[in-house]
Amino acid sequence: MIEKQKILEDENCVLVGVVQKDQTEQQVKEYLEELSFLAETAGAQTRSKFMQKLAHPDSKTFVGKGKLEEIRDYVSGREINLVIFDDELTGSQIQNIEKVLGVKTIDRSDLILDIFARRAKTAQAKTQVELAQYQYLLPRLKGMWKHLERQGGGIGTRGPGETEIETDRRIVKEKISLLRRRLGEFDKQAYTQRKDRGEFIRVALVGYTNVGKSTLMNILSKSEVFAENKLFATLDTTTRKVVFDNTPFLLSDTVGFIRKLPHHLVESFKSTLDEVREADILLHVVDLSHPNYEDQYNVVNRTLQELKVTDKPVITIFNKLDQYEKNSFDEWLSDEVKNQLLGELHNRWENETLGNCVFVSALERRNLEGLRATILNKVRRLYRVRYPYKTDFFGISFDEEQ
Repeated sequence: MIEKQKILEDENCVLVGVVQKDQTEQQVKEYLEELSFLAETAGAQTRSKFMQKLAHPDSKTFVGKGKLEEIRDYVSGREINLVIFDDELTGSQIQNIEKVLGVKTIDRSDLILDIFARRAKTAQAKTQVELAQYQYLLPRLKGMWKHLERQGGGIGTRGPGETEIETDRRIVKEKISLLRRRLGEFDKQAYTQRKDRGEFIRVALVGYTNVGKSTLMNILSKSEVFAENKLFATLDTTTRKVVFDNTPFLLSDTVGFIRKLPHHLVESFKSTLDEVREADILLHVVDLSHPNYEDQYNVVNRTLQELKVTDKPVITIFNKLDQYEKNSFDEWLSDEVKNQLLGELHNRWENETLGNCVFVSALERRNLEGLRATILNKVRRLYRVRYPYKTDFFGISFDEEQ
């Protein structure tokens, strides 16, 4: 395991973001808000945020010398014990920054890995996270060897003339190979389980983290999947058999996506993402109440493109309609005006999704019947396509249009 100090409960932190040439100041402010939520999920309290406009990040300290001194002046004399950068840092950058600031420094990827390590419950999820941690650590080993537990120490483990950093690299590479073999065994088990699911249509919930996927999973499947108002509340895929109007199908909840998700995590969670690849229908859940819900919608779509699953039927579920109305409508607005504005929003996304969208509030149980009917229609259509000669499949007459 990696001997690495974890983020402690009630740890005080400051956040740092750089406005690069292809970004706006408003965008980076929004990114830092999300980083603050990530820090809160990990147990840290954000005390201040710093931004700097740079065409290119500084190769030695990421931010400029003046900005780093400004951060140092703020941190010194206050109970600040953590600085988090919104972009990925190299090992040497972390070293140089910590020398100036005198406090622990991590980047966004390290923070997300920390959260994943806390949330991992099953042996598979723990192995996936550990692999991602070692892959993150490997290129940053220079000057960071003290973070590694010497499991391979002792007589015969050090080569002739081998330096400490070379030994650590070898230990990490061996650990990565071992973890990959373990994940290969998990993949085989998962593949067998998916094969054993037989003829059922598979439906998978996808979306940005914390949009309400697990809550919808609980409602649609009448199960008890852990749901919480924090990022990455669930890491492990949960699959349940669901029956709507005597029509059965399999419903899976998957890990949430996020902007700048470390690529090591995407690679490590391949078997979990296979649930998305092998699904017949995707339910793309969107938090309509989030001020940047369109950006989140686009991040998920780009991730689905990277996974090469854009050829599947998608139902876009705009969740948290109740919160959207509270955030967007003044109390004095008449019901007629509210309905007109909601109608315009609905028409816009009907056009964007080619009619494949539903607006719901999982919390207030609004329009859940409409959601069930939409899912049922898609599932039955696929059964008819897949089994055209079975006119009475599962006791349902699929030869009739629903």
